[in-house]
Amino acid sequence: MTTQSIIKKTLIQKYQDIMPQGAGALFFIQIFSTLSFSVLYSTLILYSTHGLHLSDMLATSITGSFIALNYFLHLLGGYIGGRYLSYRSLFSLGMVAQISGCLLISVPNSNFLLWGLATFLAGSGLNVTCINCMVTQLFEPDDKRREAAFLWNYSGMNIGFFIGFSIGGYFHLHQAYQQLFILSALGNLIALIITLFKWKILNDRHTTFSESQITTKKRFRLIGTVMVVLLVLVLRALLDRTDFCNNLILVIGAAMIFIIGILAIKQPTTESRNKIGGYLLLALSSLIFWALYQLAPMGLNLFIERNVDRHFLGLLIAPQWVQNINTVIIILGGPLLSIIFSRMRDRGMNITIPFQFSLALLLIGTAFAILPLGIYFANPQGYTNFNWIIVSYTLQSVGELFISPIGYAMIGQLAPLRLRGLMMGTWMMITGVAAILSGHFSKIALGATESTNPLITNTSYSHTFGMLGWTAIVISIVLFIFIPFLTRLTQEGRRFSTTRESPDELNLMEEKVTA
Repeated sequence: MTTQSIIKKTLIQKYQDIMPQGAGALFFIQIFSTLSFSVLYSTLILYSTHGLHLSDMLATSITGSFIALNYFLHLLGGYIGGRYLSYRSLFSLGMVAQISGCLLISVPNSNFLLWGLATFLAGSGLNVTCINCMVTQLFEPDDKRREAAFLWNYSGMNIGFFIGFSIGGYFHLHQAYQQLFILSALGNLIALIITLFKWKILNDRHTTFSESQITTKKRFRLIGTVMVVLLVLVLRALLDRTDFCNNLILVIGAAMIFIIGILAIKQPTTESRNKIGGYLLLALSSLIFWALYQLAPMGLNLFIERNVDRHFLGLLIAPQWVQNINTVIIILGGPLLSIIFSRMRDRGMNITIPFQFSLALLLIGTAFAILPLGIYFANPQGYTNFNWIIVSYTLQSVGELFISPIGYAMIGQLAPLRLRGLMMGTWMMITGVAAILSGHFSKIALGATESTNPLITNTSYSHTFGMLGWTAIVISIVLFIFIPFLTRLTQEGRRFSTTRESPDELNLMEEKVTA
């Protein structure tokens, strides 16, 4: 064996000691599978208005429904995956759907757009759950490397967003939408090829599907495939009736909150009732945050494209590139904030979940409240200075750091074991409900006029941004006042008691009491 072969074998062995086989492949799969969604997320409303010449109101409705349905379908992905299709099979089928969707969208026709979005959503809406489960099943339950693997995958997702936003902006500036969507399809094809190449490593473990008999698997595969095909048809019908679609999502979201409220009342212990009550209050506050945050691909995107002087450092900035401010801050700020919080807690400083949610609302409220000030100081042509956008997006992104990662971690602390899946699914659905509200706010910001002249539209944008910003600031102040009450509900003080039980241990104790 040569020296080069020995070194290569040693490096492979060291990597496998750090991460199991398949973790590296999933990192790159995450990058290329995310790329096309980031392109549509940042470009859909611009393509609809510039490329297809749809009205602002219709384009906003379609974009809002697309984003809402994407998050809403995560619930369905968790139901089909591992039961009727293996996670790797459903993910691969989803990649085929995304490739087909991108190719359909590349045809400059509104009917092809809706069919393309419906097909694409059948993939993107189901795939997030699949890839997370494929990561999870690489590890044993007590394997501490799982957290690092998810951090790597989260980084891969943001790299995919960065690439998607970058190429989306470049092709938008050149009005080359057809080439953009074909390139997005190529990214999904790469993700599919990697998945097929690593097929054996990414097999399901301990799922209903994997433990079924061969004949049962064949029947499940047929049922799962038919469900995905029918989903495309249902989504196409919903996208053709955006008002009905949006109202349906709002009704289902309200019903889920009501159901969880009923389940909270039926809990056997006061502690579990209080925890679920705290979850509901924090969920409602997060809804406000995400409703403002999801303005980025809709009303705020059009404002930047039409009402902002996008020349910066001698370059013309595409609206999609602005969203890379968020990507960079999340990639760099996440690990930094984790280190800061760890050191603060080591020194006995209690950084509670209600405090972080309050701070997130304050930051995003300030991000929107300063925009009317930027509009007030606009140049004689009505264009706002780009520096105001940089500050606003920076504040929004820092706010996301305080609410997004902690939100998922909060479920493990507050949800009883039997309700954890339901509460996690509802938490993910909140972003979809928020997208519907963002669509309504975007239409208010656009105003009744069809003009794109900033001297005419600035007034409506200023009023809407100010109203939303100050509303979030007031609610954040109310949350700050009620932090002691919310902390008692969430029982966070017990995390810093002398016994220092972990959230999982507390949940286990609660289950024993329930039994």
